[in-house]
Amino acid sequence: QVQLVESGGGLVQAGGSLRLSCAASGRTFSSYNMGWFRQAPGKEREFVAAISRGGGNTYYADSVKGRFTISRDNAKNTVYLQMNSLKPEDTAVYYCAADVRGGRFVREYDYWGQGTQVTVSS
Repeated sequence: QVQLVESGGGLVQAGGSLRLSCAASGRTFSSYNMGWFRQAPGKEREFVAAISRGGGNTYYADSVKGRFTISRDNAKNTVYLQMNSLKPEDTAVYYCAADVRGGRFVREYDYWGQGTQVTVSS
């Protein structure tokens, strides 16, 4: 089992940057694929980015490709989401997730953090 805690959210102007972090408990972090998802008010939770166990493979939603970068540090049990060129439509609660199956879909993840709010003003 793994527990996840996100941090790094906040209020930023359009065009700005934020870096989210997700710290995982346990000694098996490197066994999990990791993902970032987001949920805006009134909308379903959607895929943002995912990274494989060793960090060699990354996947992005089309809406963030070229602006966001997912990375991980298995020695620190942490996954990151660097968000650049932020847009108002990126405003949402951002969640990190872990699972040995993890991919692009919510149903592929059993473990979730509590979320961190990102607000992008125009």
